[in-house]
Amino acid sequence: MITDSFDPKSEPLFTPGHFLGPQKHLSDVCLLTFSHVILKEMQARFVLREVGSLDSAGGSRPVYAFEHNGTTLAVMLAGLGSTIAGNDVIELNWQTGATKFVMFGSAGNLNREATAGKYVIPTEAYRDEGMSYHYAPPSDYIAIGNADKTAAIFDELRLPYVKGRVWTTDAFYRETRDQFEKRKAEGCLAVEMELAGVQAVCDFHGFELYDFLVTGDVLDAPVYENDGLHSANHDLDKLDIALEIAKRI
Repeated sequence: MITDSFDPKSEPLFTPGHFLGPQKHLSDVCLLTFSHVILKEMQARFVLREVGSLDSAGGSRPVYAFEHNGTTLAVMLAGLGSTIAGNDVIELNWQTGATKFVMFGSAGNLNREATAGKYVIPTEAYRDEGMSYHYAPPSDYIAIGNADKTAAIFDELRLPYVKGRVWTTDAFYRETRDQFEKRKAEGCLAVEMELAGVQAVCDFHGFELYDFLVTGDVLDAPVYENDGLHSANHDLDKLDIALEIAKRI
């Protein structure tokens, strides 16, 4: 079963070095955005220099480095889903040397009353995906280790937020009514597609992850609503917050 896939004792058959060559050391911190709009804003605001790329049969995604407040940071447009985003983190570490990752994006709203007007800082992620079971022992939830540190930064910035569980799934067309009810009853505030797998990868490799979310589409309604999805994906406030987190870690 997938829950038996964690294998911490065996050596991998191959590593990023087989594809990417020698490891680089360019930056300690990398931003992971899922928004092409935010990436374009960064290209307008900063001098982004291409320092690598994540390549596959489907094409190439550039890895950039830039200077901010006297520090070199890395950034890339991360892939959707735990498997792609988790592997992105591994290869980004190899290409940039980053061990601290600031990940930010949108999420579906499971509790509109609790999240109204607030960012979501996840404390645990429900493991409804496959990636995490290769990097962490089986469990229903995985803890988000830097939730309190992220919340402290939000306090310092005087930003409204709510802390709580989220639901990670790769099968967004199977976010069913019964699954929604179960996850909400367990305290999940939102549903997204990457966190459980990325957190498991970071824990396994000793990386640090700082994650926050903005809810957009609403599952917590009699009829599904997606009017807020574009704003949650692409509004630039998330970039400013991510840069503040990067400055403080």
